[in-house]
Amino acid sequence: MFDLQKSWPLGLSRKSWPYFLVGMIVILATLSTIDIAASRGAIAWPDQWRAPFFFITDYGLSDWVLIPSLALMILLRLAMFPMQGVWRQATGELALLSAFIFVGVGGPGLMTNLLKRLVGRGRPSEYDSVGAFSFQNIFNDWTFQSFPSGHSATAVAMAFAFGFVWPRLFPVLLVLGIVVAISRVPVGAHYPTDVFAGAVVGMLGAYLVRNLFARKGWLFAVSADGHVVRKPLTGLRQLLQRTEA
Repeated sequence: MFDLQKSWPLGLSRKSWPYFLVGMIVILATLSTIDIAASRGAIAWPDQWRAPFFFITDYGLSDWVLIPSLALMILLRLAMFPMQGVWRQATGELALLSAFIFVGVGGPGLMTNLLKRLVGRGRPSEYDSVGAFSFQNIFNDWTFQSFPSGHSATAVAMAFAFGFVWPRLFPVLLVLGIVVAISRVPVGAHYPTDVFAGAVVGMLGAYLVRNLFARKGWLFAVSADGHVVRKPLTGLRQLLQRTEA
């Protein structure tokens, strides 16, 4: 379904983006017809049904990825200065990997936070007082920051960001990201349209960051056929070979 080496997912390109946009709008419009029923129904599930979703939903919090990756990036860059040769190269590669994970997850998260403040949709907790389609644009608090879902964006962006670097992890991380996104409905934090929009922002945001890195020649490169490939981590590979020898 996803060729991670293509510039954009789902057949998206300069020519097809208007059709892609129309498709996304149609899906959102369709989902909006079940927003209330799906949200109210899931919230009304027995506590034992909802408990697993409360357990897994915090995987969509960005702090546990952003803080370590930022700290690691800074420490590794500082550690590079006294190093030479293959150690310096390997340390630089690790710093670049940390930077990509930080921006690849944090970038889509930032986009989502800006969008949810601009849109200002009321969360399901506000349904009884204002309904499912009430908005307080720009000037709002968390109760009117439902669309799109930040947890969904983070979980899906994480799957793609790690998948671009380590493709074998992608299927597992994508399934986990989808489960986290879905969990936002039964925990009462979002409507289905919020979840879908967050997942799309997370996916496209991760691709955008990866493409920008490739354009700069950081960690990724664009091949002759237009595919985006990860550069070989030669420094790390040489260190591993030394330890195995």
